[in-house]
Amino acid sequence: MTSARRIAELAVAVATFAGTASAGPVTVDRAVASFVARETGGIDAPRFVFERQLAFEARLEALAEGEVREGDPPFRARHLRAALDRHIAETVLESLPIRPAPTETEIGARTEQARLALMERVGGLVPLREAAVAEGIGDWELGRLVRRQAMASLYLDRMVAPMLNPSDAELRQVLLAQRTPFAGRPFADVAEPLRRWYVGTRLQAALATFYDGLRNRLSLTVLR
Repeated sequence: MTSARRIAELAVAVATFAGTASAGPVTVDRAVASFVARETGGIDAPRFVFERQLAFEARLEALAEGEVREGDPPFRARHLRAALDRHIAETVLESLPIRPAPTETEIGARTEQARLALMERVGGLVPLREAAVAEGIGDWELGRLVRRQAMASLYLDRMVAPMLNPSDAELRQVLLAQRTPFAGRPFADVAEPLRRWYVGTRLQAALATFYDGLRNRLSLTVLR
C-alpha cells in the first residue's frame, strides 16, 4: 500500500472520529496505525498510534500553521501526515540510548522548555487546552507527549548535533538575518522566546531528516 493511500485512509478514519468526539463522552479508543522499526524492538515490539492521540496531534499541526477559523475542519490530510511522521520519529528517537544518560533534573528542565515551546507553537495555552478537550486528551497524556518530545530533542542534541543551547551571539544573528516572529523587537525583550523558536525550527528540521532516513526500514500498517 502506498504512503499516500495510507494517509488517505487514516484521514477518513480520524476525521470521522474527530467529528463524533464532541457529540458525547468517548469511552473506548482504538489503534488506527501500527509501525515496526528495528530501533523500537522490531517485529516483537510493534508500536501503536491511537485515534484520539493522532487527532490531537493533527490539531496541533493545524494550529501551528495559524489560527483555525470557525467552520473550518480542525485539521486536514497534510496535518495528519505531519502528525504521524512526527509521532513516529519522536517515538523512535525517545527509545534510543543517550550517552551519557541525562539526569532527571536535565530531563525535567528540557521537558519544561518543550512544554513552553509547544504552547508558543500552537498560539498559547488556550488553543492547546481546547485541542486537548476536543479530543479527550487528559493532562497525563499531554505530559507524556511533551516528555516524548523532550527525550527526542535530547537525543538529537547529544547524539546527532548540538542544537538546544544556541549562544546569544548566534541568536542575535538569527534575529538580524532571518525571518522570525520577533522582527523589529529588541533582543533583550525576546531572547527567551526567540531561543525556543530557533531551537524548535532546528529540531523540526532534524526530525524531518531523521524520519527520511527511517522510512526505508520502517513498516507502517493502517489498521481497519
